[in-house]
Amino acid sequence: MPLAGFADCARSILSTGIDAYPPRLQALENFDDIVSWYGTNRPEFREFVNHLPIRFLDALPLDNKLHAVDFYLRQVGAPLGGIPEVPCIRRNDHFIAIHPFSGSVKKDWPHFRALEEIFGSRVEFCVGPHQSWPGAVRITDLFELAHWLATSSLYIGNDSGITHLAAAAGVPVVAIFQASDPEVWAPRAKAPVVVLRSPSIDDVLSAARRLLRPSDESP
Repeated sequence: MPLAGFADCARSILSTGIDAYPPRLQALENFDDIVSWYGTNRPEFREFVNHLPIRFLDALPLDNKLHAVDFYLRQVGAPLGGIPEVPCIRRNDHFIAIHPFSGSVKKDWPHFRALEEIFGSRVEFCVGPHQSWPGAVRITDLFELAHWLATSSLYIGNDSGITHLAAAAGVPVVAIFQASDPEVWAPRAKAPVVVLRSPSIDDVLSAARRLLRPSDESP
């Protein structure tokens, strides 16, 4: 059962304030044990939190032959080959969910507005609390966001955490890779996932239409 199913709340790093300088640590003060992939390679951050019970694990795979899921599973002593899943009720409300951002502008595909023009009102964008996109859905709780994504017909996004969340929620995914290696970072899921490297608009449209059911197709 995923950890998200047990947590009272899952929040973004930015919303906690620990990414500020100096970091705001009130959210961490009452924990008995903290496992962190965040801040592993930031000596100044580790110095600020050295009074807390934090165990730091390597944040990024160094072996480009090992998928990221297996890298993290190995770190915590779990069997390799797992498929991330978030328990959601899958329902098709006939809209296309798009998250147009990622953790780095180098990974952001620049043509999401064009998809909105083509698919029209069936597109619903989702963004984080600190990202600007007029009219977008903003859900700060990641477990709640997974349930919202699970009601879409299709998800389109960059190499980002939200793309992996959509795949784990059981949604067909078009994952766009601009800078990172999909051999390591592509979503691993039971639902269909199409991975595209630096695609054209037509490439993304073709992949999206392959994954959409006939009832979701444009007139």
